[in-house]
Amino acid sequence: MQTLFRYNWQVREEWLSWCEDVPLEELLRVRTGGVGGILHTLFHIIDVEWSWIRLLQGLPDFQESFEKYQSIEKIRALNEIFRQDVEGFVNSWDASMEGRILTLPEPDGTVETFTWGEVMRHALVHEIHHVGQISIWAREVGKKPISANLIGRGFGDSPPAL
Repeated sequence: MQTLFRYNWQVREEWLSWCEDVPLEELLRVRTGGVGGILHTLFHIIDVEWSWIRLLQGLPDFQESFEKYQSIEKIRALNEIFRQDVEGFVNSWDASMEGRILTLPEPDGTVETFTWGEVMRHALVHEIHHVGQISIWAREVGKKPISANLIGRGFGDSPPAL
């Protein structure tokens, strides 16, 4: 599990750097699919990852809107702050946590339950899904997308140091 989170963080960092050479207007442009544009989707990825980890920890969720984070510098700063919490939790993950139960009350009064392992895997694939959308949008901007390839990133048998 840790390896895939490290993979996501590495790819995310590459996308944040990629954004530095794209006009803000293009980063903010609302596009088909996803939650908006490139920058809004990066915000969403960071927010959702942190929010799920907070729920597993029994802590309050992040409730701020994208309107306060409409620059690459603000998104990068948010990512650095949130990643510290997420990374600590991910690094403490062990097999005993896999089957723990997260109970979420729904607005209609029903309750949903998920295992912690299911939530962690959801957080992982959620980001991969959205990075695929950003890759399509990158071509619309006329730039080559960041590679999603796991091979060749240094994630062999032992994870690289962070």
